[in-house]
Amino acid sequence: MDRRQVLKGAGSAGAVSVAIAAGLLKPTDVFAVDAKAFAASDAGAVMAAVGGSGAEANAGVVVGAPDIAENGAVVPVDVTSNIAGTTSIAIVAEKNSLPLIAEFSFSNGAVAYVATRIKMGATSNVIAVAKAGGKAYKGHKEVKVTIGGCGG
Repeated sequence: MDRRQVLKGAGSAGAVSVAIAAGLLKPTDVFAVDAKAFAASDAGAVMAAVGGSGAEANAGVVVGAPDIAENGAVVPVDVTSNIAGTTSIAIVAEKNSLPLIAEFSFSNGAVAYVATRIKMGATSNVIAVAKAGGKAYKGHKEVKVTIGGCGG
């Protein structure tokens, strides 16, 4: 390892430590805004919490996932919202013990695309809820899981 890289890394770590100690950077700022939505064990309650209980199905919300996931511990999922002005996307795995996977926010006309890997305990729908223009839209895809990743 190069001496300069070591010094850069040490300097960065020191700067972050000072910011945390001074109260400028709070580790709790990265936690979920709505902890109740992440703690809900019912998909209906999660949909209500993310504002998707009355969401209308829209072909502009595209969920990309494999038809069959050989291992539920690592299921690649990507969501694209082709609806102009999308401000957020939430991903819900219907039959998981904790259905809300993630919620992403977009601003200033950012491209509404996310890709992640999720855990799925059983075969179920992966639902994406996109908010745009004060309305909620959804898309879904059924993923068949052969080996469960959420404790099964």
